[in-house]
Amino acid sequence: MVAALEKPGTSNASPEQGDGTGPRHVAVIMDGNGRWAQMRGRPRLFGHHAGARRVREIVEACPPNGVKYLTIFAFSTENWKRTQVEVSGLMKLFQRYITKEARALADAGVRVRFIGDRVRLNNKLIELMDNLELITSGNDKVHLTIALNYGGRDEVARATKRLAQDVASGKLDPETVDEETLPKYLDTYVLPDPDLVIRTSGEARISNFLLWQSAYSEYEFIDTLWPDFTAQEFGELTAKYGTKDRRFGGVKV
Repeated sequence: MVAALEKPGTSNASPEQGDGTGPRHVAVIMDGNGRWAQMRGRPRLFGHHAGARRVREIVEACPPNGVKYLTIFAFSTENWKRTQVEVSGLMKLFQRYITKEARALADAGVRVRFIGDRVRLNNKLIELMDNLELITSGNDKVHLTIALNYGGRDEVARATKRLAQDVASGKLDPETVDEETLPKYLDTYVLPDPDLVIRTSGEARISNFLLWQSAYSEYEFIDTLWPDFTAQEFGELTAKYGTKDRRFGGVKV
């Protein structure tokens, strides 16, 4: 589980981290599965299955492009508003994906974590998630984080509640609370902040994803639908990131 892990990076990346190099941590809003399917006259779940298959290719593309951490947005707290057929199909897809890919991910040196609120997820899915985190806990080649029933506002609310409980119990002095404190209560506290956030499908919004963590992330909004997103395009975007002059609010002299 995440709470048992040591944090490999600070919550606020140093300005030097991204200068002249590729991103260490890439986060992806995998959008466009439904439209991809509808363009082919197929049901939306057909697109979600195609999108799930695309994940492996992008995970495999991480090491050649210098990416150590990959975070993907699989299901948001708002996605429960979709039809019962689609939601049920997605939950079955997540179970199928974990069952099918668990051994391959473990053998490939991928460490898997899940972030988000698990309360609404079924017990079987939670069991599979826990097991995948356990069997990959010793890996370090790529850190794959899957945001499942995740929302940035929900995450901050849950973190604030835990922080408030520590203040009330005397474990935390409220006078010491600053911008370094809250990240320690976030789902992602063991991860460095994302350097680059990619959203596929042509939409230019962040959709409640990693609100706190992406304060200084570079964003790329691309027209490609997620099932068509290739390792080549991923590589091009990470290479483009390396050309950015990232000053983090400062001025270079």
